[in-house]
Amino acid sequence: MKCLFAIKSLELSGGGAERVFARIVNGLVVRGHRVTLISYDRPAAKAFYPLDSRADWTRLGIGRVDRPATLRETIMRIGSLRHALAAHEPEVAVGFMHSAFIPLGLATVGTGIPIIASEHIIPAHYARRPLERALLRLTPWLAWRITVVSEQVMTQYPAALRSSMVVIPNPAPMTMPVTRADTVGASRPRKVLLAIGRLAEQKDHATLIDAFALVAGRLPDWDLRIVGDGDRHDVLRAHIAALGLDGRVSLPGATKDVGSEYAMAQLFVMPSLYESEGLALVEALAHGLPAVGFANCPGVNRLIRPGRNGVLVSGSNRVHALAETLDRLMTDDQARLNLAPSEAAPLGANDPARVLDSWENLLSVALQT
Repeated sequence: MKCLFAIKSLELSGGGAERVFARIVNGLVVRGHRVTLISYDRPAAKAFYPLDSRADWTRLGIGRVDRPATLRETIMRIGSLRHALAAHEPEVAVGFMHSAFIPLGLATVGTGIPIIASEHIIPAHYARRPLERALLRLTPWLAWRITVVSEQVMTQYPAALRSSMVVIPNPAPMTMPVTRADTVGASRPRKVLLAIGRLAEQKDHATLIDAFALVAGRLPDWDLRIVGDGDRHDVLRAHIAALGLDGRVSLPGATKDVGSEYAMAQLFVMPSLYESEGLALVEALAHGLPAVGFANCPGVNRLIRPGRNGVLVSGSNRVHALAETLDRLMTDDQARLNLAPSEAAPLGANDPARVLDSWENLLSVALQT
């Protein structure tokens, strides 16, 4: 099958959707499909996540990928996408996230190429983005199908969009961990409370830092490690310094070796306001880490099973409720051990082979129609 996959950027570090994108296209290439990649990156850009060398990557080099596009840049991108489609002649095309699938859908008008829009966020993301929300409603007229990562996510969208949606979960790592996380950490000089995710407002790392500040004095052997890049880095760094937590809270940036982060942690926390599906949470549980998240957070409350693999926090004061839960788990080695399954969590729907089967089937049906 001859496929084209488009995404805003493959050079920017640490995005969950970008990691999923790389896993899917690499998996399809390994299965013998001809895959072309299109991004808006500069011509000399290098991919943050490894890409199979057999995938043909075209970098359009239009606009900056680290900020919203201007109207002029968007129009130029649509034109360049149309030229790229004519040059590569794919049988089917996939756009990852609205920054790619809306321009891609407009670029394919009249070409007869079936488009699949891959959405990786929930409607709450568009609450303060009226233009993006309006464009999203056009998607059923531009794309043959829209993929979302769970039934829970799909039910949150309007009926007009749900009728075009199909659920395909995110794939977990292609290779599972050889060793599980050491949730007790008895032999470690320092214990690690780990969070992984973009440094963005949606992830609410400020609440996590405030909660850690409330318990840090009673837990001198614990550090908080927030792995990821994003536009909130400087704000969070200043917040950490203002609380006097330099040396206890670190922002090491994004990493390609996330497995090592899970392996050295004793507890995982995802303080997000909303998620489509917390990919880092899926991976943390697969590594045997107990996890903490908020009960009202979509994409988290579906994965954390209280009393079995973690704790869901609730309460009107997010900071104090989170601090109370963290304090209880960080001071009690046995409590963490009880929440860590005896074997690494099964992947289930996130098994890479099952996810690739779903993508192959969807692409094949798109060709037949």
